[in-house]
Amino acid sequence: MIRELYENAKRGIDTRQNLSRLRQEIKEDAKMNDLFELVEDDIETMTGFLHSEDAKTRKNAALLMGALDMSDFVKPLVEGYKAEEQLFVRSAYLEGLKGYDIEEYLGFFKERVDKLKAVEITDDNRKHIGEEMRALTELIVSVEGIAKHEFTGFKTLPEPVECILLTNRLNMEVTKKQLDFKDIEIIPFKGGVKLRTQKLGLIRNIRTYSDILFVIPGYNACEFEPIQVAQALAKSKLMELLSMLHKKKDAPFYFRMELKSQLDMEKKSRFAKRFAAELERLSERQLINSTSDYEIELRLIENKDGMLNALLKLYTIEDERFSYFGEHVAASIKPVNAAIIVELAKEYMVPDAQVLDPFCGVGTMLIERQKVVKANTSYGLDINKAAIDAAVNNTKAAGQIIHYVNRDFFTFEHEYLFDEIFTDMPFSVNESGNTEIEKIYRRFFVSAEKLLKESGRIIMFSRNPEYAVRYAKNAKYRLLKRFTMSEKNDSEVLVFEY
Repeated sequence: MIRELYENAKRGIDTRQNLSRLRQEIKEDAKMNDLFELVEDDIETMTGFLHSEDAKTRKNAALLMGALDMSDFVKPLVEGYKAEEQLFVRSAYLEGLKGYDIEEYLGFFKERVDKLKAVEITDDNRKHIGEEMRALTELIVSVEGIAKHEFTGFKTLPEPVECILLTNRLNMEVTKKQLDFKDIEIIPFKGGVKLRTQKLGLIRNIRTYSDILFVIPGYNACEFEPIQVAQALAKSKLMELLSMLHKKKDAPFYFRMELKSQLDMEKKSRFAKRFAAELERLSERQLINSTSDYEIELRLIENKDGMLNALLKLYTIEDERFSYFGEHVAASIKPVNAAIIVELAKEYMVPDAQVLDPFCGVGTMLIERQKVVKANTSYGLDINKAAIDAAVNNTKAAGQIIHYVNRDFFTFEHEYLFDEIFTDMPFSVNESGNTEIEKIYRRFFVSAEKLLKESGRIIMFSRNPEYAVRYAKNAKYRLLKRFTMSEKNDSEVLVFEY
């Protein structure tokens, strides 16, 4: 098939169509190798397609040459790009050059960017100029990388900023309570914890939020149309906000866009391309779109009225709160969730306690507990040796001392009893495993009785709270408190006393 398509293209038989079919066929590695063998001794035929009178033939040839990854194609692609007059074909040459060493042509590509910036944008050329500019940017960044901006926003700012801390929606009060500073104003908001402050440093070490999104001053909900959204952002104080939060540099900010909407992927992609190209142009390339190397994210969110809100996420912030979490396994709890559990249950924890986690995984629950309520001695058990090894490394990175044992909880014995069991209970991702999970809960409370002191407490995160309540009651444990973490997943934090 590959040989037939290639030979027909050489003979001028439906050349455009055969080159297009070759592009589809070589998505399989074996067929790619077949075409490579045909082309490597016939370079002039492939490069000759770039001189075809048919624009789409030139486009397909350029993209094929990129896929074949042969350095002989670099110069012909560059020369073809220089000579190309059809706007819709130019970006194909640049796409074809991706992955090649194009450093010697870097100056030319930069000059081309400057020329494109001066081109008057019309409805007819907007799409193709945007595609060409985007492809040029990716080539330049592939050689030079991007100049990183240093985040300095944790210092006292010259004026207040508004931001949203994303956290567990059912337990936002946990985070709000930790923001009880005179320099922080809490703003009513349903989608997270919204605040205004000049002292962002006050939130730096709070552990119960997963992300920070900044409100963009001067931007109001906009019509769901890419050009209008780009114009609204360009008129906003986005650049002033970025400048205030970073050590000033002349370098542009590279961004990606995230569109939260019900649109299908094809329509989202079309929106993103038009939006990004227009924002680059309007910002005079102080904002440059890059899908692989970026510092900021512009998060566009469709609201109930079909309008688009915009928020800013910064990848320049070095978040070291959970830096110990270097190793994990599939079932590992997220550190931010463990931190929320600790905050919810901390009034039921005993300071200087002997603590046991019978299903410790990579140690996250015990590490987060120790950061808030100091234990005397902590033990972690798990039947997964890889998890125990990871827990040892994570605990060392956290600067803590926790004793880990590769042992089954149901056969574990210890010379003294514990004050507290603190754990993330095992769970099943499908109903077929529920029978085994129920068995674990039934055995758990029996084994816990042998290891807990009188009035000892169990604090557990459970995705099967009905099992926990049922078998705790059977074993004569008293339920002190329960907190809902997720109604969708039916997960709760439960506190029992023996």
